[in-house]
Amino acid sequence: MRTVFKYLVSGLFASVVATGAVAQEQDKALDLDQLLKRLEQGQIAQNQQNERREQEFRQKVAQQDQMLEQARQERNQKLATSEQLERQFQENEYKLGDMNKALSDRMGSLKELFGVLQQVAGDTKSKFQNSVISAQIPGRIEFLEDMAQSMGKSSKMASIEEIERVWFEIQREMTESGKVVKFEADVIEADGEKEREQVVRVGSFALISEDDYLIHNPATGTISELVRQPADRYGDSAERLHESDGELVKFGVDPTGGSILGLLVQAPTLKERIEQGGLVGYIILAVGAIGLLLALERLFTLSIIRAKVKKQLKSDTIKQTNPLGRVLHVRDEFPDADTETLELKLTEAILAEVPRLSRNLTIVKIISVVAPLMGLLGTVTGMILTFQAITLFGTGDPKLMAGGISSALITTVLGLVVAIPMTLLYAILNTRSKNIVHILQEQASGVIAERAERS
Repeated sequence: MRTVFKYLVSGLFASVVATGAVAQEQDKALDLDQLLKRLEQGQIAQNQQNERREQEFRQKVAQQDQMLEQARQERNQKLATSEQLERQFQENEYKLGDMNKALSDRMGSLKELFGVLQQVAGDTKSKFQNSVISAQIPGRIEFLEDMAQSMGKSSKMASIEEIERVWFEIQREMTESGKVVKFEADVIEADGEKEREQVVRVGSFALISEDDYLIHNPATGTISELVRQPADRYGDSAERLHESDGELVKFGVDPTGGSILGLLVQAPTLKERIEQGGLVGYIILAVGAIGLLLALERLFTLSIIRAKVKKQLKSDTIKQTNPLGRVLHVRDEFPDADTETLELKLTEAILAEVPRLSRNLTIVKIISVVAPLMGLLGTVTGMILTFQAITLFGTGDPKLMAGGISSALITTVLGLVVAIPMTLLYAILNTRSKNIVHILQEQASGVIAERAERS
């Protein structure tokens, strides 16, 4: 023990000596006695601190024991309460079962009645939700939905007032479906603006505003204008109905409540059909327009020429303003020519008139032949694009295939639309031209026969 103490003292002394150079001026009077005294005082202070800590620990142990005892008592109390509640819950379950059985026995046929009433309320809610009458009479759907849900979840018995209201709403729906009513409502226009307008409801079939058709959105309960309106004749009838004051007006109704109208406005117009033809379609129409202009010019010109030729046939005076007059003028120009020479001269005059009579007819004929070929070209090109889209996106969407094939066939339709009238016009013009040439040949043969008789 003495050896340890000496070692400790020597260590502390060595530490003091090592740090003595730093604290030499502050603590020069330190020696071994003072150092020993200080160590003794430090040990006493440490023992006092340890005693305080032990005392605090004993106090906390007592507190923890007390808290543990309280927790055990509280646990026992909760367990007792839980057992009591479980017994009460089981008793209540038995009582509730007995009461439900008694209620079911007492309800008897009323239970079936309430089941039917719940089913009717659900079906009526679906019907009212898609009915345009709800645009004028809101709040019916919420009542039926609350009633169906409350009866379904808690087997709640419906009151007489609720039963009567269900009957009343069904009767009102039937009554309003046979009326044409005007009322004020907020309408969302095609540009997104909302305005207060006068709306006409045609039974449960349609909603109109002036000359526009409207649709009722069941999800939001709003009334909006159709982005695309049906044909003009339907718009005119809607305008007449909106402005009518009780008189009868012819009006097209949609018995599906708007489904057919929605499909009708989705059908492409004539302009959109033509645009589906693409570049080939526009070329076909341009060629058809050129052919039509040429055919009309020939039809007008040949009609005038035929009228002049018929007038020349009835006149003895030869006029060179018509083909027949120019052919007959050859007879007067060569009065002394023999029959063969006159025949050649008349043939030459007739051949000179033929190009004037058949001018541009070949172009019309070529257009009638080329137009369907161009339509076939556009169809083949469109089908190639359609099959390329099928290769990329697959055949999962039939609308993609149907739309592509429909667009491809538009060029064929355009080609036939151009070719059929061009063929008919060419036949008419060619017939008129040949008739005039036939008259010229007939008159020339008569002149030759007359000259042959003289000679």
